[in-house]
Amino acid sequence: MITDEWLMIQVQNDDLDYLKDLFERYQVRLYNFFLRMTFDQDVSDDLVQNVFMRLMKYRKSFNPEYKFKTWVYQMARNVHHDHYRKNKQLTDDFKKVENVADLHHSDEEDEITRERESVLFQALDKMPEEKRELIVLGKLEGMKYEEIAEIRNTTVGNIKVQMHRAIQQLREIYFDHAEN
Repeated sequence: MITDEWLMIQVQNDDLDYLKDLFERYQVRLYNFFLRMTFDQDVSDDLVQNVFMRLMKYRKSFNPEYKFKTWVYQMARNVHHDHYRKNKQLTDDFKKVENVADLHHSDEEDEITRERESVLFQALDKMPEEKRELIVLGKLEGMKYEEIAEIRNTTVGNIKVQMHRAIQQLREIYFDHAEN
């Protein structure tokens, strides 16, 4: 199997045909990451495009000793932070969180699951950005603590502590919201 790192090395060496393979592997993952962070489909689409534009721009800086996945998610974090900073004064506090859960289900799927997901996304929306990102990466994107530690430039032990605290806070918000 061709690894992400091998594909990125080809892109790094200006064989840009391989960028399509990386895009196919990461487009949905990054879109879901951004959607869970922004709760906005259009913004998520734009941010995925920004990641790949940045990937092209900085392709020579990729270090093949590190995983491509952690490198591209670090880039995604930076793109999200830049977007948030630029648009901070332009956005209001209202987010269509209820619509995010609806995107993942067809009409045949269970109503209870949709309601639980809706409450979960509303609870996530109320979390501080850093903690929300941690939960999205670790629990919704399925990244390992080692990968998150590499992205955040910290230790695995620190990520475990932060994750524990973030889950506790999410649990409190979730059940508080579910009871109301």
